[in-house]
Amino acid sequence: MSERQTLAGVLLAGAVAGLLFAPVFGLAVLLPSVLVVTLVLAAGSELVARFPALTPWRPLLLGVAGLLGIVQTELFPTTLAGLPTGDTLAALGAGLVDSWQLALDSTWPARPDPELLLFVPLLVLGAGLLGIELAHRARGPLPALLPSAAVLGLSQLYAPAPEGLAVAAALGYAAAGVLTLVRGRVRPVALAAVIAAAVAGSGLAVVADPLGRPAYSLRQERPTPLPPAPTASPLDEIAARLRSGDLAVFSYTGSAKVDRWTTVVLPHFDGVNWRPDEYFQRLGAELAPPPGLLDPQRREADITTLPASGRWLPSQPWPAAVAGLDPLVGPDSGMLFGPGGVTNYRIAWWDPKSEGLLDAAIDPEVPGWREDIGEIPPGVAELATEATRGLRATFQSALQLQRYLTENYRVSTSTDLPTGHGWQQIRKFLLEDKEGTSEQFATAYVALARLLGIPARVAVGFAAPATAAADGRRTVRNRDVLAWPEVAVQGFGWVPLDPTRTAARDDNPNSGGLADLTKAARQKLPAPADLRNPDLPASGTVAGEEESAGGGWQWLWWSLLGLVLALPVLWLAGVPLWRLLRRWRRRRAASAAAVTGAVAEVRDRLRAFRIPVTPGMTVRDLAGAAAPLADRFTVDTLRLLAGTVDTALWSGGPATAELTDRAWDAERQVRKSLSRNGSLRDRLRAAFDPRTA
Repeated sequence: MSERQTLAGVLLAGAVAGLLFAPVFGLAVLLPSVLVVTLVLAAGSELVARFPALTPWRPLLLGVAGLLGIVQTELFPTTLAGLPTGDTLAALGAGLVDSWQLALDSTWPARPDPELLLFVPLLVLGAGLLGIELAHRARGPLPALLPSAAVLGLSQLYAPAPEGLAVAAALGYAAAGVLTLVRGRVRPVALAAVIAAAVAGSGLAVVADPLGRPAYSLRQERPTPLPPAPTASPLDEIAARLRSGDLAVFSYTGSAKVDRWTTVVLPHFDGVNWRPDEYFQRLGAELAPPPGLLDPQRREADITTLPASGRWLPSQPWPAAVAGLDPLVGPDSGMLFGPGGVTNYRIAWWDPKSEGLLDAAIDPEVPGWREDIGEIPPGVAELATEATRGLRATFQSALQLQRYLTENYRVSTSTDLPTGHGWQQIRKFLLEDKEGTSEQFATAYVALARLLGIPARVAVGFAAPATAAADGRRTVRNRDVLAWPEVAVQGFGWVPLDPTRTAARDDNPNSGGLADLTKAARQKLPAPADLRNPDLPASGTVAGEEESAGGGWQWLWWSLLGLVLALPVLWLAGVPLWRLLRRWRRRRAASAAAVTGAVAEVRDRLRAFRIPVTPGMTVRDLAGAAAPLADRFTVDTLRLLAGTVDTALWSGGPATAELTDRAWDAERQVRKSLSRNGSLRDRLRAAFDPRTA
C-alpha cells in the first residue's frame, strides 16, 4: 500500500504541474494528453510490480508506452492501425526540439498543434519516469517530487497561473505531496494541515503580491519573431495603386457590416518615415477582446487574397481568430502577415457596440505615440491650435480636427498625384497646396493630433465596396486604397476617422459596430463656435471606479485567506489556552476535588509526552508507567503525590489547603521535569497536539 501510495502521489504531482500550462494552451486541450500519460505510467508501474523480472527494463518500457500513448491522442492523427507512421515520428521529433520555442512565439491560448503542444506531455512523461525511479531508488520519498516541481516551476516561467487555477493547483499538489511523503495511511489532520498551508500560500501570493512587480516570464527573454520585410511600405504604394485602380486585390463575403479593411498600422514617426511595430507573434487559437473594450461583439468574414494584396493580410483592429491560415499577428495593432499570393481564410474579430463615443475620454496611456517626431516646421503647431480652437485633448477635439481638414482641404483627383509623408510633404500640404491624397490627410492629421496631446496613429488599408455581386461577394480593388488616422479612446480602443470622407459605406442593413458609432458621434458634434471643454471629472472618481471594477473578487480571496490563516492561529493559540483554562478550573475546585484535579492534570501531561496511561490507573500506576520513559525525579514526585491523594481521599477528614497545595506543587514539579528532560519535538507536540488537550 505504501509504495502504491507514493507512486500515486508522484504521478498526481506531475499531472498537476503539466496542467499548469493551461494559460498557454487551454485546459481542455491539455487534459487528454496529460491524462493519457499519467494513466499509462500508472498502469505500467502496476504491471512491473506484478512481474518483478521486468524491473530492470522499467524506464524503457514506461517511456515507450508513454510515447505510444501520446501519439494515440488527437495530437497525432497520422497513425495507421494504432501504430505511428513516418509522419508521426517526424512530427514527434520536430515537436520534441521546437515546440517549447514555438509556444513562446505564439499568442495564448496557442493552437493545439503537435509542433506547439508536444513538449508539455513529454515533460509530464519525463517527470513521471524520473519520479518513479527516484521513489524506488532514493533513500526517502522527497526526491521523487523534485522532477514534478521542476515542471511546475517551468510552467510558471511560461505564464503565472491565474487566481482560481493557482488555488486549485495548490490543493492538487498538496494532496500529491501528502500521498508521496506520508508513509502508510494518510491521516486527515496531516492532509488538512498541508492543504491549508498550500491554500494560504497561493492565496497570499495572489492577493498580497509580495513582489509588487510583473511576474518574470521566459517570453520576455525570447527574441522578437519578425516577418520578412515587404518590398515597399503600403503607405508608399497609395499613389501607384490609385493609378491602376481596376486591379483586384482581394474579395470577401460575410454578414458583418464593414467600412474598411486594415492592412498596416504605422504608429512610429521620426519626422521622415512612418513605421509599423516590429513585434509579431504566431496567431494562436483565439485572441480575447482587449481589456476595457465596451460590449464587444464577434464578427466574421471569409476572405480570398490575390497576388496584388502582398503579404499584409486584410484585417480588423481587434482580430479574434483566423482559420485556414497560420499568420503572424501584431498583438497591439491587429496586423496580419501571411504567405502572400492566393490565400483563403476566415477571420473573426471584435467590434465594440456601445453608445457614448462622443463624450468618451481619450486614452493617453497607449504606447508609442509620445515618441520624438523630429523637427516641427514653423507654423504647424499654430495651425493645430487654430484647427481645434484651443480645446483640450479630448475625442471632441479629435473630431473637430477631422472636420477642419475635411472642410479646408481637398482630395486630389489629378493624374499627377502628390506623394510623400514626411514633415516636408506635411508642411507643404497644410500650409501651401492644401490638396493631397489620403496619404497626406492621414499623416498630417496624426502629426497635428500628437502636437495637441491626442494619441493617434496612421493606418493603411482599403475602403469596403458599397455594392456586392449576386453571390454576395465583394471585390476590393486598387482604387479602394485608403490611409486614415486612428485615435485611442477609452472603452473603444483605436477609433478610425475619415478626414477625406472617402471610406465607402457598406449597404448591409446589419449593425456596423464602430464605424456607425463614429458616424453618429460626428453628426452630434456641436458647431465649432459651440465647442467647449468638458468638465473635469471629480477627484477620485476614476480611481473609485477602477477599484470597484477590479475588486469584485478581492473580498472573496481575502475572506478565504483569512479563514485559512485563522485555522493554524486558532490551533497554535487555542490548544495552549484551553490547557491553561482547564488547569485553572481544576485548581479552583473545592476540597478533595482540587487534589483529584491535580492527578487528572498529571495524567494529561504524561499522555502529552507519549507515556502510556489509561483512565483507570491510580497515581502509583502512573509512576510505574512513567518509570521506563521518565527520569527518576518525576517517578519519585508521582509517588509523593500518591501519598497526598491517599491522605486527602481516605483519611476521613476534609482535604486541607495544605494538602491541595502539596498536590499541585507535585503537579508543577512533574510538568517542569517532563519539559526539562523532553526533546524539542516532544515539548512542541505536548504543547500543540490537539489530541492531548
